[in-house]
Amino acid sequence: MIVSASRRTDIPAFYGQWLLNRLKAGEVLVRNPMQSKQVSRIILAPEHIDALVFWTKNPEPFLALLPEIDSMGYFFYFLFTLTPYDFRLEPAVPRREERIEVFRKLSSLVGRERVVWRYDPVILTETMDAAWHASSFALLAEALDGYTERCIISFLDDYRKIRNRMRDIGYFIPGVDEMEELAVRFSGTAGKHGIGLYTCGHDIDLSHCGIMHSHCVDNELIGRISGRRLIGIRKDRGQRKACGCAESRDIGSYDTCMHGCRYCYAVSNRAASGTAALYDPSSPMLCDSIRDDDPVASHQVRKRMAADLLLL
Repeated sequence: MIVSASRRTDIPAFYGQWLLNRLKAGEVLVRNPMQSKQVSRIILAPEHIDALVFWTKNPEPFLALLPEIDSMGYFFYFLFTLTPYDFRLEPAVPRREERIEVFRKLSSLVGRERVVWRYDPVILTETMDAAWHASSFALLAEALDGYTERCIISFLDDYRKIRNRMRDIGYFIPGVDEMEELAVRFSGTAGKHGIGLYTCGHDIDLSHCGIMHSHCVDNELIGRISGRRLIGIRKDRGQRKACGCAESRDIGSYDTCMHGCRYCYAVSNRAASGTAALYDPSSPMLCDSIRDDDPVASHQVRKRMAADLLLL
């Protein structure tokens, strides 16, 4: 089983101690965000976990915990989102220069193959046009030269819940020609810095621009990290049709990320402070607690066995 930690919130930035406590306990409880009465118990013992996938904009508070997690026998890698936006779009995210340094430090700790750069989402406006993004991407790619092997780009999805928050930004959704124009610029820059460029979650074929489809939750990358090849891993049917991610279990909770990014689909309000106020690092659930009438179902998982994992 692959564990996502998490598409729903930035666990490394805000809830690292909770995660470490859950790994030590060997299990976590997760409420189904679509069916609030459904609670699953997910076993987190290392022998059941193929890899932990960390999604984050700022893992700096998490770095001190990594040696202990590593010593427990878990394989893991990071999806590190690093974009050029300012406080208007990312009001509570640390300054770009600080995060570049954190990116480099993390890469030095765990290896550049385990830190995937996400330039996501690409937001286009009159001022943040293709030329602006090409220049911004080039500056970041130069700063990350030697610290990552791949970058995943994705264009903004026009979710209904973010339209009101983004209305004054004046963004627009690019057409195929605009995507291809930017893709060509990005691809040339990434290549100069030894960074493979990929897309995730889009139907558009950019292979002629040197950009292939990738998977944020990537069983092939997990195979490289673990030294084993995963077989029988299905595509995640809970994601968008164009998403190629491998199936994983997400242990996060919506409405708990405090970065306040205006384009974020994982929060229904910009601060999420109300839900985050329920945070208890010793709780089996993130920013939540089990209720008397909550039935808890155990999620059955296989062990990491030779039948499922073949040595490379």
